[in-house]
Amino acid sequence: MVESAAERFARITGVERPAKPQVLMERAVVLGASMAGLMAARVLSDHADEVLIIERDTTGDSVEPRPGVPQGSQVHALLPAGHAQLDRWFPGFSEEALAAGAVNPPPEQSRTYINGELRPGPPPGSIGAALISTRPFLEAMVRRRTLEIGNIRLVNGRADGIDFTDDRVTAARYQPDGTAGPESVVTVPADLVVDATGRSSRLSDWLGSAGWPQPEMRRMPIKLNYASALFRRDPKISDIGVSIAQNQPGSGRPLRQGGILAVEGDRWLVLVAGYADDRPTRDIDDFRKRCRSDYPTEFAQIAEHGELLGEVNTYHQADSRRRDYHELERIPAGLFVAGDAVASFNPIYGQGMTSATLHASCLSAYLSSDPDLSQPARSYFSDVNVVVDVAWQLSTLADLALPHVDGPYPRGYKLTKWFSGLIFAATAKDDDLNVQFNRVTTMLDHPTALARPQFILRALRFALLPSAT
Repeated sequence: MVESAAERFARITGVERPAKPQVLMERAVVLGASMAGLMAARVLSDHADEVLIIERDTTGDSVEPRPGVPQGSQVHALLPAGHAQLDRWFPGFSEEALAAGAVNPPPEQSRTYINGELRPGPPPGSIGAALISTRPFLEAMVRRRTLEIGNIRLVNGRADGIDFTDDRVTAARYQPDGTAGPESVVTVPADLVVDATGRSSRLSDWLGSAGWPQPEMRRMPIKLNYASALFRRDPKISDIGVSIAQNQPGSGRPLRQGGILAVEGDRWLVLVAGYADDRPTRDIDDFRKRCRSDYPTEFAQIAEHGELLGEVNTYHQADSRRRDYHELERIPAGLFVAGDAVASFNPIYGQGMTSATLHASCLSAYLSSDPDLSQPARSYFSDVNVVVDVAWQLSTLADLALPHVDGPYPRGYKLTKWFSGLIFAATAKDDDLNVQFNRVTTMLDHPTALARPQFILRALRFALLPSAT
């Protein structure tokens, strides 16, 4: 029987580890030590004699943002689905992270505002625990746990290409750190290569130059502008652990979004964001003005009375993008792609790191299925596409409502938009529906879970009888 997308997604988000993983190859190479690359390496360590990670940034044990991640100083979220995958592949990870300073705020310190109005949160324990930190802190922990595994090693250098023989990958090339010129390029034989080099991945060009089809890249222009600042956490100023604020199109309010996260080191990381020509600057006075005028009270309390740590950092992302490798008629055996190299989304919704952990789950499912490694990994790319589709649908549906975004519109967009609005309005009055909605937006469940008859009928009831409780 053919799996539905929802059934595939349920399997991918599972947390059971393979009972007896088989070693299938001598060497696997991972290009990039991003979250996607590190998670892929962890999975591959069960199936390869050696896993080599090639990473251009020299990080060591640093918890500072990497040069290759320009958005590293901004607010990042690990959704509950990603949290569950980290505990799956690194037992005890959550306890270790919390002991090192990551934050799991209680419900009374977590708030979500839509158009300035406080939204009800899901009941405690209904969608899994939170694990809140800065991205460099989390990535450093994953990097350390990954490199503690005996058959994984990391070298610093810039990925320079992939070699193909007949219909499969046979090697990866890189320019070692501190060297220059083609004569210093190192070729590493490989049975399997994972591209986890991010949004700027050059894999499509490498495929084209070797005579392979190139995947189509789909883009949705979002023109998102960020500014984030760290403040010393002080209970005399606020008890807030998490605050998310969003102004929606048509609300009569500026289309701005913001967030406050309590992070490691007794700090708050505060974000303000705008779209198109609305660009937050590095000026602290501009930052404070925005917090005062467009966000709930706790934003101004922290920005005006908190101790600023460092500078305001800005970031711009022009578009969301995806590369549809699953649609290629021909693709080399032994080639895999993960993380932002497949798809990157509007970071406001916090799907990036979680999607990366789920891509590792897709890799595990493929390698645990007794695969024929001489053939393309079609089932892997199909699974990854299910994950991408979920994140893409959730983020782009909201982005298409922005006045400066003019498509591309998916088939059935108007109906999907109407249905989503119906469900969202009802979540403010129906606890069960609110829980299911949050399970979908945190990537624990597939979006079709909201289309169950009981939820549709309840949403219609609230729409037709606004006074219903």
